[in-house]
Amino acid sequence: MSRCRTDCLEKPLSMGFKWLGHFVGRYPWWFLVLPLFLSGGLGAGFIFLWDREANGIEDQFTPVNGPAKQERKFVQDFFSDTGDFSQLRLSTEGTYASLIITGLHQKDILTVAALEEIIALDDEVKNLAGKDFANICAQTSGECMSNPALDIINNSASNIEVMSLTYPEHEGVFLGSVLGGVQVNVNSEIISAEAIRLYYFLRENSTESAAWLKDFIKFISNYTERPKTVSVFYYTSLSREEEFESSSASVIPLFSITYCLAINISIISCLRLDCVRNKVWVASCGVLSAGLAVLSSFGLLLFCGIPFAMTVATSPFLILGIGVDDMFIMISCWQKTKVTDQVEDRLADTYKEAAVSITITTLTDVLAFYIGLMTPFRSVQSFCMYTGTAVLFCYIYNITFFGAFLALNGRREHARRHWLTCMVVADKNVCPDGNICCVGGAYDEQTGTETEMPIHSFFKKYYGPFLTNSWTKVFMVFLYGGYLAASIYGCFQIQEGIELKHLALDNSYVVQYYDNEKKYFSEYGPNVMVVINDKNFQYWNTIAQDSLDLCLQEFGNLSMTLQNSPVSWLNSYLFYGKNKSLNLNNEVIFKTNLPGFLKASGFSQDVNFTDNQILASRMFVQTVNISTAVAEKNMLNAFRETAEKCSRSSEAEVHVLVYHFAFIYFDQYTVIVSNTIQNIVVATLAMLVISLLLIPNPLCSLWVTFAIASVIVGVAGFMAFWDVNLDSISMINLVICIGFSVDFSAHISYAFVSSSEPSANKKAIDALYTLGYPMIQAAVSTIAGIVVLPAAQSYIFRTFFKIMFLVILFGLVHGVVFLPVLLSLFGGCGKTLNSIQHENDQKEHINMSTHLAYANSNQSSTKKEPFDIQMHMQELSREYKTYMKNSNKMYGEATAVQEQPNTYRNSDAWRFNDPDCP
Repeated sequence: MSRCRTDCLEKPLSMGFKWLGHFVGRYPWWFLVLPLFLSGGLGAGFIFLWDREANGIEDQFTPVNGPAKQERKFVQDFFSDTGDFSQLRLSTEGTYASLIITGLHQKDILTVAALEEIIALDDEVKNLAGKDFANICAQTSGECMSNPALDIINNSASNIEVMSLTYPEHEGVFLGSVLGGVQVNVNSEIISAEAIRLYYFLRENSTESAAWLKDFIKFISNYTERPKTVSVFYYTSLSREEEFESSSASVIPLFSITYCLAINISIISCLRLDCVRNKVWVASCGVLSAGLAVLSSFGLLLFCGIPFAMTVATSPFLILGIGVDDMFIMISCWQKTKVTDQVEDRLADTYKEAAVSITITTLTDVLAFYIGLMTPFRSVQSFCMYTGTAVLFCYIYNITFFGAFLALNGRREHARRHWLTCMVVADKNVCPDGNICCVGGAYDEQTGTETEMPIHSFFKKYYGPFLTNSWTKVFMVFLYGGYLAASIYGCFQIQEGIELKHLALDNSYVVQYYDNEKKYFSEYGPNVMVVINDKNFQYWNTIAQDSLDLCLQEFGNLSMTLQNSPVSWLNSYLFYGKNKSLNLNNEVIFKTNLPGFLKASGFSQDVNFTDNQILASRMFVQTVNISTAVAEKNMLNAFRETAEKCSRSSEAEVHVLVYHFAFIYFDQYTVIVSNTIQNIVVATLAMLVISLLLIPNPLCSLWVTFAIASVIVGVAGFMAFWDVNLDSISMINLVICIGFSVDFSAHISYAFVSSSEPSANKKAIDALYTLGYPMIQAAVSTIAGIVVLPAAQSYIFRTFFKIMFLVILFGLVHGVVFLPVLLSLFGGCGKTLNSIQHENDQKEHINMSTHLAYANSNQSSTKKEPFDIQMHMQELSREYKTYMKNSNKMYGEATAVQEQPNTYRNSDAWRFNDPDCP
């Protein structure tokens, strides 16, 4: 397999890019100007940006077809929310404002002074801006929905001194959700409480309600600055999305800093003391090319109506890194061309060497992002669509716009003009000694290429030989084993799910509210609906009743439910029938008396009784101790498994579903791991296929795939060590991880395979010499593009930085450390001796044929042949025939060396005398 070469696609592609490079080099202005016009036209799509923004939390960060959304649809279809308002029975979060109030100077909030201020605050809230709260509030029995904690003391603070409150329930009123940090005695009587929560529910889908909520936020934000005896934390049903939208605005100032850093680093890394060979403008153009790619791709997709999620705001940082990565590769290949050649020939050779490499990375990046469209999270889909398209434009502009500028810069260099003034620079022998500003255009006269930079010599003379030393290899193998072990351990420690507070800025009032809610009100969780969705269930049948009781008992036995907590309309109805001496085991009697009971008892919203048939009904189960993402996941899974168990039980078959509006967000736990693994596996397989097609050795393609998997495992494992959860945000970054890990590994593997050196060690050194510095340039510039993100106040952008840093770090380490060592040990891939000789002969053959054809064309174009042309033609013919004879002989001898190395080791035919060669 090591000698098997799959270059049937790579070779024609390389030659095609050589032709393209020659064409771009000949007509650079067309390829420079057209992308500018195209970018300007497509960039006009940004006028639709505000219309395309999609910042709905539920829409963007929950699974598109999550089970909870289907369960909600059933609840909304079969249970009416009309009539009296009930917080317990909400199918959505509702429209509301909320306050969490804690003691400022003392912990206990149930003091006369604190309660007096709370009651006064409650009155002010209900009279905001002179509006009548009764006209917009959610009502029960014609009255606004009240706060139970204030109702119990009858809105009189002095009553607290003479009352004895029990917890969590007092006289049938549940206080677990409105009093927090409670201490009780042996009789469950409240000794003290650290927090009280007030709710103000409003009518839904009302413009007046939305206006009142804005007034509420403005009022409370000012109230918190007034001297008082309590601390107030506030939140509304609009707050989360409003604060989420402000997150993207907070990072906009960082873009200018990022681009300045990227430009400066790119310029510095391409800076030369030679005033002709300086690549300052080339580096600037490379950064500009990445900016044009963002402008064009985003504008195009905005024109097409693709939603623009806030997560897309991180994309330009990424595109900048990818763009300069390709730029550095092309500059490196340009510097290895012969400076005496024509510009179009130099660009053709540059494209031939670099374009296939950047094509591999572009295809893998684009595929990785488009595969991300398979995820059920719209925020990930939006990011992948925009970023994948931007990477595609970045590639197109690199081989057109940037290539054209490289050609124009090459013309300047060929004319020996100064990089800044464009004045012709004289030869060094003409200028005064020591004046480096008036000389330039130096090159290596032995190779004909630009003078090597010291860093290239470092890779070739010091780092490469050190890395390929036997003892260094042993150490690196052990080091890699430690890295892999730590990464795998971290993968088993990673947490799942995104906390909703992370969608707001760090200093947002939303974060403070969530923190206090978790601190004081995490003891009691959601009140979950248990819905009987079987219209044929016989509620009057004692066997069916026992089955339902058994099912509810299963829910009650769960570790995360409050014992004896189920709220059942059926049990209340049966108790009602017993008091009324009704035989409710009779279907007719059961159905006849049901409407009257439902209307009188307040259970009318819990039973869908239509056309004398119960189509659906629901009960409620109170959960406890749901304070962490793990607890939320366990609760969701336990409730759904219990519901499934009730539906499959042979003894008590009851078809039920469970629902709470929080399940919409909890659904991410059910898909995040499986979808992440699915995306990674599919993308990695796609990378393997592309590598097999474009890297001319299948074994090295497998090593590229191995490097991808290794980097992904490392990033996922170290995410856990850096307190990053696996959620839709980090899923985006893991998709990025695939693309960037391919960038580094594919570049170095392709260089290894393409190297004409005879031994594996020398191939590794040559690959590092060729691409080591461009890879470091790309890594440093990419890090520079995100280094400002830790200063962002948004969790999304900080997470992006953490994972991108890990991706770049591990990708670079694999590219310049682990992969060269592994390829030199186990790669066994590259060009064989006879293929090297044959390839060199073919190059000379092509050059000779071209020279001869050129002479022939000159001869045929002249009616009367001059004598010197005839003589030149005859000399070329003799040289060509002699060359072909010797070439065939030398090729046969080189082949014999491969077949009988011992015989030819000491012969004159051994043309590759290298002690490291196997």
